[in-house]
Amino acid sequence: MSRARPPSAPRTAAPALHDGLVVASHGRHCVVELPAGERVICHPRGKKLGVVVGDRVRWRPSHDEGTVEQIAPRRNLLYRQDAVRTKSFAANLDQVLILLAAEPEYSEHQLARALIACEAADIEPLIALNKADLAAPFERAWQRLAPYRAMGYAVLPLAARPQGGAAPVDDGLAALAQRLQARTTLVLGPSGAGKSTLINRLVPGAAAQTGEISQALGSGRHTTTTTTWYWLDAARRSALIDSPGFQEFGLHHIDPMQLAAYMPDLRPHVAACRFYNCTHLHEPGCGVRAAQGYDTESGSDAQGISASRYKIYSDLFAELRSGA
Repeated sequence: MSRARPPSAPRTAAPALHDGLVVASHGRHCVVELPAGERVICHPRGKKLGVVVGDRVRWRPSHDEGTVEQIAPRRNLLYRQDAVRTKSFAANLDQVLILLAAEPEYSEHQLARALIACEAADIEPLIALNKADLAAPFERAWQRLAPYRAMGYAVLPLAARPQGGAAPVDDGLAALAQRLQARTTLVLGPSGAGKSTLINRLVPGAAAQTGEISQALGSGRHTTTTTTWYWLDAARRSALIDSPGFQEFGLHHIDPMQLAAYMPDLRPHVAACRFYNCTHLHEPGCGVRAAQGYDTESGSDAQGISASRYKIYSDLFAELRSGA
């Protein structure tokens, strides 16, 4: 004689998925902002769901936190990759602001790497040179950027630190603010460039917001490793993303044979090469090698390639070819 089964308990429907924007990320935690502005701590579903700041996501509430279930297709993703690991900065960007300083002296190799990563991701770069109030060092640094202005990159002067005295230098913030309107901009730069000072000038209360997010994520002393999104306007149309400072910028995701295509001063001369698989290092009839000779002091032959830029190319090509 069969025994009757007890009635099963009714299943509770899973909470519905909600739309959100990732505005901070640290380890396996992130902060998701809802369309109305409320922010929720979330955890990505599974290890393979690599959530980054700027991602549009679908998330499910769970008690006072949530779980990111899906990531919407990205327009772009800026990241760096070395021989050991890949580090993502942010997704769905309109531009990248590369912040340099007159002092300490910036690395042209580092600048070139950041620009190449932007070119590879099809993201518009904007260069800003900070500390315009330091007249002599700024003039030297500005001159070093002549090849980049000749390539067509926008280069802005800045004096982000508030100044005293009767005749302060134009700080350049108004010109920069115009280029940030209605755009999502990642700020990238080495330590000492004045990134925190600039963000605090552009975003009143940014330090407080960073502290709140750090506390919420439990990142504590690791605040500097947290990428954070700031709104620049009440309408939430213009955004600034603060990323951790970097000392190295690996480009191992770049094919060395495509490297010249991501360098605007080399790119036009590739078509003049005799061989389609030219490395631009030693082959006869190379259009790139023939175009060297841009004089950064006089600014002559703006269509040529400076010695420093060609050296950067040859060093990067060797690095990417060796995989080191």
